[in-house]
Amino acid sequence: MENDIIVYTDGGCSGNPGPGGWGTVILADGKEIRRSGGEKNTTNNRMELTAAISAFTFIMETSGWEGRPVTVCIDSQYVKNGITAWMPNWKKTGWRTADKKPVKNQDLWIQLDSLTSQLSIVWHWVKGHAGITYNEICDSLAAEEIKKFL
Repeated sequence: MENDIIVYTDGGCSGNPGPGGWGTVILADGKEIRRSGGEKNTTNNRMELTAAISAFTFIMETSGWEGRPVTVCIDSQYVKNGITAWMPNWKKTGWRTADKKPVKNQDLWIQLDSLTSQLSIVWHWVKGHAGITYNEICDSLAAEEIKKFL
């Protein structure tokens, strides 16, 4: 566990769709790395996915972090279930859902799949807005990004 990289992510929108923001906190080597961003017109789910993509991209680009286990604490069942349970079937069915509709946010799911295939990840769902310190920080980072568009 001491060699693990711990990642917290969150995303949100003001309206859905609407202005959105995302935030991540990456804990590694005794450091706390905060990252955030946003988009003027997006959805909550796109921001949740973008937060994870941003964190994993940062990890992949950081020298000395290759091959280290990653523990992700995420409050989005959509992202956690999508990557761990739904994606294999989406790929088999040509990116269609169980009711034969196109998978929403396919572009981001493909990016996330590419990144996660190169990392050793354990996913943990955490309850949002429950006082979990780093989850609350991610929520605040996302909210600050949203304010830039209001």
